[in-house]
Amino acid sequence: MPVASNAGERPADAGEGDLPVNELFCSLQGEGRLAGVPSVFVRTSGCNLRCWFCDSYHTSWEPTGEWYDIDDLLSAVGEFDADHVVLTGGEPLVHERSVDLLEALDDRGYHTTVETNGTIVRDAPIDLASVSPKLRSSTPTADRDPKGDGEWAERHEERRLDIPTLADFVDSYETQLKFVVTGPEDMAEIDDLVARVREAADGPVPDDSVLLMPEGQTRDQLDERRRVVADLAVEYGYRYTPRLHVDLWNDAPGT
Repeated sequence: MPVASNAGERPADAGEGDLPVNELFCSLQGEGRLAGVPSVFVRTSGCNLRCWFCDSYHTSWEPTGEWYDIDDLLSAVGEFDADHVVLTGGEPLVHERSVDLLEALDDRGYHTTVETNGTIVRDAPIDLASVSPKLRSSTPTADRDPKGDGEWAERHEERRLDIPTLADFVDSYETQLKFVVTGPEDMAEIDDLVARVREAADGPVPDDSVLLMPEGQTRDQLDERRRVVADLAVEYGYRYTPRLHVDLWNDAPGT
């Protein structure tokens, strides 16, 4: 059934369930410090932003999925032989019941990663907060809007960064800051943003917790940027992260 287009809002015909889930599958973590680790992915639907290059279009621009009870999700996760669970989206933390799922997974001994845009923080057992702050290059201006004529651009630009919330992640959780890089022109903004988070946070933000990831949803798109972003990581002293799932399976769903 369709999931509400307003982030976190339950449609009138949603029926029973705690969380809107777009897909649930087991694969290899493709990004970040745990790249290559077998993991179960729970992808919720709904997002408070609209990046033009979103690689989960049907969780943001046209959110779809089914509403599931927490117990049903736990049963589905338990069918796979993996100790790591990745809660992703969309933006999973728009949903209050994400906390219940994370608490239940923690009780069962799973390592949890939450993939988030860093604009909403919740008190939950999160082993790794994989925070992807959105840069100016993510804004869906009229010339890059995949669905319209830039109607979301102003809202996206207003919402995409929240420095106190990013600092809260750093102080509350083991955190990696993972930036989608479209080219060298993004680096001045990344440097400035990292400096602002370091100033706002009580805890440290080491360079190897700042990850540069090439933008691209297909192998061909990654081929255009992979070497450029790797060279930028060397130049700036940050960490490069691949998109392993794209390298292995291209843009196939469920990977």
